[in-house]
Amino acid sequence: MTRPSLDEAVARVLGPDAALRDVQSEALAGLEEHDTLLVARSGAGKTAVYAIATLLSGRLTLVVSPLLALQRDQVRALTESGLRAASVSSLVPAARRRTALRRAADGELDVLLLAPEQLARTEVRDALADADVGLVVVDEAHCVSEWGDDFRPDYLAVEGAVAALGGPRLLALTATASPRVRAEVVERLGMRDARVLVRDADRPEIWLGVHHRPTERDRDDEAVRVALEEQGATLVYARTHAHAERLAAQLTDAGRACAAYHGGLPARERTRLQDDFLAGRTDVMVATSAFGMGVDRADVRLVVHAGLPPSLDAYYQEVGRAGRDGQPARAVGVVLPGESGLNAFLAARSGPRPATVDAVLGALRDGATTRDEVARAGHVAARTASRTLAALRDVGAAVTTADGWAPGDLGRDTALQALRERAERRERLERSRAEMVRSYADTTDCRRRVLLELLGETHPQRCGHCDSCDAGTSLAVTDASVSVGRRVRHDEWGGGTVSVVEADRLTVLFDEQGYVTLDREIALDSGVLRLEDRAAG
Repeated sequence: MTRPSLDEAVARVLGPDAALRDVQSEALAGLEEHDTLLVARSGAGKTAVYAIATLLSGRLTLVVSPLLALQRDQVRALTESGLRAASVSSLVPAARRRTALRRAADGELDVLLLAPEQLARTEVRDALADADVGLVVVDEAHCVSEWGDDFRPDYLAVEGAVAALGGPRLLALTATASPRVRAEVVERLGMRDARVLVRDADRPEIWLGVHHRPTERDRDDEAVRVALEEQGATLVYARTHAHAERLAAQLTDAGRACAAYHGGLPARERTRLQDDFLAGRTDVMVATSAFGMGVDRADVRLVVHAGLPPSLDAYYQEVGRAGRDGQPARAVGVVLPGESGLNAFLAARSGPRPATVDAVLGALRDGATTRDEVARAGHVAARTASRTLAALRDVGAAVTTADGWAPGDLGRDTALQALRERAERRERLERSRAEMVRSYADTTDCRRRVLLELLGETHPQRCGHCDSCDAGTSLAVTDASVSVGRRVRHDEWGGGTVSVVEADRLTVLFDEQGYVTLDREIALDSGVLRLEDRAAG
């Protein structure tokens, strides 16, 4: 591949009259010297960043993405930009996978897209061992974080794969990530000299609102009523498989034909439903959170949640599917009193069972290095092996290497105790995170402020485009001494980071306790909460 100039690369990827956006220029600058985590809203042109970087380097780029059904579209878009691209996933026939890997190793490809589980496969790693890889891109990078809602344990293979490939630069991309997710992404991917760029999180074209209803039937009736008001493309998020089917039936009976999408459907049916919605053949989709990453239809005018998801990170990801054409859109949540209790139940995750830990540790000590080898030797499912390896890595009982996985320094009993403490700590944190959803639902202050500041953005002024601002209950924050990212210390809960600043309340993410909402004046004036000298990094 002939290496073009920057202007030529931009023209090939974005068009002859296009110019780089500031966020794209900033991401490209320094990419050769630093690993980079780019957090930017959907539509900010993150894909163009690695396409341009590939053209400039003249070397192979590996893109690790969980979006199997959309990889063919990514390959098509890259090909139209003049890059030689192919994908390797379970949806690709074995012969084509082998051909793509051979072409990548022989320098006949510019971009190879991989599902994350492919990096755990010995034959894939062996095939790429001699490839001239200049950049590894991790798309939907929040999936590497268990603090997020789309955890993919196979993403943990990325760190070892990068080492095995000679240490090419790493570019991690995601549309939304709170400060805690960002920190976990950087750590779990083993990013070196990492730059963390957070840009364009706000989606001011989306009006935000929450409706409160007393019963499940009232909640569902209101969600249907709101959806019927909108004539444009609409997404309705439900809590469970049965809930999605019930809401879809209600909407259809009310005269707005729609489909129900959830993880219980066959893969081929899910792909058909998604393709129909993305192509505009279906205008209304009722879905669980399984209808998520990669849903990129520009003209969605309304996103309704019949019950909010377990975290505001997840909520903003789903809300962000509205208004991608920049035109006005709405996001409406319909909630029950105390619904965060169910969120906490859904969010809580227990650690691996002792018998599974024994099996996985035994496999590692017997020389298994890849996920598949661990699964076979330990007689556990591949996904169970992945999740157990992730947990063991967190407590130091397993480590990632250039060859895959290896045992850590902890003995069996110490590892089990560390895993129990880890599970208790994560349960506290995730239950507190679910409480943040309740705080968002119940606030009378600016909803956009709560959302954006949880995501690490400073947004002290009223947005003017949410139900609280419409009602006149949002207040401007005038005290600049307490800002998002500021480190604080509490007499009981220790150190923490300010996550949300409201007119009369502070929400702090304490390192061990999780999210806690405090009365601003009382906490600071009493001295129970003290400001530290530096902001969080």
